[in-house]
Amino acid sequence: MAKLPYQLSKLKKVRHVDLGSNNLEDPEYTKFAPLPSVTYLSLFFNSLVLKFPPFILNCRNLTYIDLSQNSLTGPIPDSLATNLPSLQYLNLSHNLFSGRIPKSLSNLSKLQELCIGNNNFTGGIPTEIGLLSNLPVLELTNNSLGGQIPASIGQLKMLEHIDLNNALLNSTIPLELGLCSNLIFLDFSNNLLRGGLPRAALSGLKKMSTLPVEIGDMISVQIIDIHTNQLHGELPLSLANLKNLKFLSVITNNFSGSIPPDLGQNTVLNCVGFSDNSFTGKLPPGICNGFSLDHISLNGNYFSGTLPDCLKNCSMLTRARLEGNQFTGDISEAFGVHPLLVYLDLSRNQFTGKLSSNWGKYKNLTYLHIDGNKISGNIPPELGNLSNLQDLSLASNDLSGTIPTELADLGLLFKFNLSNNRLSGEIPPQIKNMSQLQLLDLSGNSLDGFIPTELESLDKLLILDLSNNGLSGNIPDQLGNLASLHSLLDLSHNSLSGPIPSNLAKLRTLEKLNISHNDLSGGIPSEFSGMLSLTSIDFSYNNLTGPIPSASIFQNAASEAFVDERSRSDEIPKSLIWDKEGRFTFNDIVKATDNFSEGCCIGKGGFGSVYKAELRTGQVVAVKRLHISDTGDIPGNNQKSFENEIRALTEIRHRNIVKLHGFCSKGGNMYLVYEFLERGSLDKVLYGDGEIRNFDWASRVNAIKGVAHALSYLHHDCSPVIMHRDISVKNILLDSEFEPRLSDFGIAKLLSPDASIWTAVAGSYGYMAPELAYTMKVTKKCDVYSFGVVALEVMMGKHPGELISSLSSTQEDLLLKDVLDQRLSAPTGQMAGEVIFIVRMALACTHSNPESRPDMRLVAQELSAHKHAGMPL
Repeated sequence: MAKLPYQLSKLKKVRHVDLGSNNLEDPEYTKFAPLPSVTYLSLFFNSLVLKFPPFILNCRNLTYIDLSQNSLTGPIPDSLATNLPSLQYLNLSHNLFSGRIPKSLSNLSKLQELCIGNNNFTGGIPTEIGLLSNLPVLELTNNSLGGQIPASIGQLKMLEHIDLNNALLNSTIPLELGLCSNLIFLDFSNNLLRGGLPRAALSGLKKMSTLPVEIGDMISVQIIDIHTNQLHGELPLSLANLKNLKFLSVITNNFSGSIPPDLGQNTVLNCVGFSDNSFTGKLPPGICNGFSLDHISLNGNYFSGTLPDCLKNCSMLTRARLEGNQFTGDISEAFGVHPLLVYLDLSRNQFTGKLSSNWGKYKNLTYLHIDGNKISGNIPPELGNLSNLQDLSLASNDLSGTIPTELADLGLLFKFNLSNNRLSGEIPPQIKNMSQLQLLDLSGNSLDGFIPTELESLDKLLILDLSNNGLSGNIPDQLGNLASLHSLLDLSHNSLSGPIPSNLAKLRTLEKLNISHNDLSGGIPSEFSGMLSLTSIDFSYNNLTGPIPSASIFQNAASEAFVDERSRSDEIPKSLIWDKEGRFTFNDIVKATDNFSEGCCIGKGGFGSVYKAELRTGQVVAVKRLHISDTGDIPGNNQKSFENEIRALTEIRHRNIVKLHGFCSKGGNMYLVYEFLERGSLDKVLYGDGEIRNFDWASRVNAIKGVAHALSYLHHDCSPVIMHRDISVKNILLDSEFEPRLSDFGIAKLLSPDASIWTAVAGSYGYMAPELAYTMKVTKKCDVYSFGVVALEVMMGKHPGELISSLSSTQEDLLLKDVLDQRLSAPTGQMAGEVIFIVRMALACTHSNPESRPDMRLVAQELSAHKHAGMPL
C-alpha cells in the first residue's frame, strides 16, 4: 500500500490527475504545495482515512473532484465553496463524512453534480440547496439527514436526477417538486415521508393523497421510486399524464383506493410496484400498453376482478407478483404464454378453472406459486417440462387425480408443495429424481399406498410432511437415512402400522417429529433419547404398548412431548403439562408454588396472577393462573376453542417472545406455563432499585429492537395474525442480559369472544391508541401506537405522557438532552444516533392518525438496517 505522492505538487502545469483505485494511503499533507493548473482530480476507491485532504482547497481551478469510496471522516470544509468557485462535479459518496451539509455549497453556482450519499451526514437538507440553479444531479442517499424535503427543490429547474433514498426524511413531499420539469429520475424510497393534511381534513384521509397532484407536471420523468414510506390516500390521477414514465414503485406505504384508470395508456411502462398497500378495485386496462411490462408487483393489497386482457399478451413479462389479493377469473385465460417469465406468484386469490398444458411452456420459470385459490382438475404432466423450476406450490386448491410422474423430471426443484388438495393414488417412487428437494409437502390429500422407500435418495431434504392422507404399511426404516432432515418429519393422521423404526433416531438434527394418529404398535425405542435437537415430539393416538417411557429418555429431547399410549378416542388429560424436562403434572405445579401461595406470587395483572415455580427437576418456570369460571369470560361451548387457540400459541417460536411451554385447566382456572425470566418486567427494571445503571443505552436500544421484531413476527409472520392488544412495560420481560421477551401475546384476544370490536377498553391506560376512545376497533396499528409509547418511555425513563403530542409536532432535529433519562449520562457518538433514530421512529408510531403510522415490519427493518452516526443531542 503506497502513500499519495506529495511530489504531485511539483507538477506545476498538470491539469488532469487520476489516481483512482490504487489503494493509496493518506500522505503527510503538509508537504503538499498548491496545484494551480489542476482542473480534474480523482482519488476514488483508495484507502484515505483522514479528513477532507486540505491541499485540495488550494487547487483553485478545480472543476472536478472525486473522493468517493474511501474512509474519509469529519465534515465538508465550509470554505470549499469559497476556495473552489469553478467546481462543477463533487463526489464524496461512500465515505464516513459527518456533520451538516454546509449551506455554503449553495455558492457553487456552476455545480453540475453533487454526490454525497452513503455517509453519515445529519441536520437535514439545507433550504439553500435551491440556489444551485444549474444542478442536474443531486444524490444524498443513505445518510441520517432527517427533517424535511425543502420546497426550494422546486427551484432546481435543471434537475434531472434526485436520489434521497434512505435519508431518514420525515416530511411531506413538497408540491413544488412539480416545477422540476426536466426531472428524469426520482428516488425518495426508504424514508418516513408522510402526509401533511390539516386536522380538519382527517375525515377524508382515505381519499386525499399525500402524493401531490403536481407530480403529474414532471413531464420528463421516467423513474419514480417512493417505496417504503408512510404515504397514504389515493394516487393522484395526474400520474397517468406522465408520458415518459417507465418505472413506478409505491411499495410498502399506506395508499388506498384504485390505481388511476388511465395509467399506462399514455406511456410504455416497464416496471410497476404497488405491493403492501391497501389498494382496491380492478387493474387499469392499459397497464401493459405496448406489451413492454417486464416487472409487476401487486401483492398484499385488495385488488379484485379479472386481470386486464393486455396482461395476457405481455410477452416481455419476466416477474409477476399478484399474491394476497382478491383476483378472480379463469386461471388459464388470465395468462397467456410468456416466454421470458422467471417468477410468478398468483397465490391467495380467488382464481378458478383448470391448469392447461400451456403452463408447461414457461421454459425460464424458476418460481411458480398458485396456492390458495380455487383451481380444480388434474395437475398437467406438462409441468414436468419446466426444467428451470426451483419452487413449486399448488397447495390449498381443489386439484384431483394423481401426482404426475413427469414432475419427477424437475431436477432443480428444492421446494415442492401440493398440500391440501384432493389428490389420490400413490406417491410416485420417481420422486427420488428430485435430488435437490429441501421441502416436500404432500399433506392434506387422499394419497394411499405405502411410503416409498425411494425417499431416502432425497438427501438434502429439510422438511417432509405426508400427514393427513390415507397412507398405510410400515414407516420405512430408510427415512432414518435422511441425514439433512432438520425442521420437520410429520407422518401423522394416516393409517400407518407396525413398530416405530428405531432408525428414525438417526435424525440427529430433527426439531419436530409427529407420528401421531396412526395404528402404530409396540414400544417407543430407547434410541430416541439421543435426539437432542427435538423441540416437539408426538407419538399419541396410536396402539403403543408397554410402560410410558421415563422422563429421563426425553429430558433433552423435547419441549413438547406427547408420548402416552392413548387410543384415538381418548380425551387429552387437562391436568398434564408437557415440557422440555419430560413430564410433570398439575400436582408438581401445586407443590412448587406451595399451593399458589402469596409467597410464590411474583406479579398480578388484569388477567390473573403469576407464580414462580421451582420444579423437582430443577427447572424454573413462571405459571400464570387465569380465573375463567369466575369471570365467565369463556362460555362452556367456547372452552374447546379457547384451548385450541392456546395450543396454537405454544407453537410460536421467536427469540423475543416469551416461550409458552404448555397449559392445563383445573378447577375453573386455566394455568399457562412460561419460561422464567430472571430480571422480571421492563417496568421493574425501569422503575425499581439497583438495576437502572446496568440498563444502559445499548441495552435499551437492543430491548426496543427486540420488541419491534417480536411484534413484526406476530403481525406479519403468524397465520392468522396475532395482535397483542396490551403492550406496556409490564408485559415485556427481560432476561439476565436484558434481552427482551414480549409476554401475554394474544391472551387478551382469547379472553374476549369478539376478535375485533371490544365493548370495554382494550389495553393499559397510557398505552392505548387514541382511536380506541371512539371506535373500540382493535387493529395492528393500535399495537404500533403502544410500541411507540413504550419506546419513548424506555428512552426517557418515564412515561412520555403529553410529550407525545408536543414532540411529534417537531420537524427539525430533536434536542433530547433534557428529555432523555437523566439517570444515565447522555449517549454519544453512534449510540446517540441510535437513540435519536428510535425516538423519531417512536414518534412516527404514535401519530394520531393510524394510517400514518408505519407497520411493525417496516419499524423492525428500519431499526435493524441502519447504523447511525453520532448526532448532537
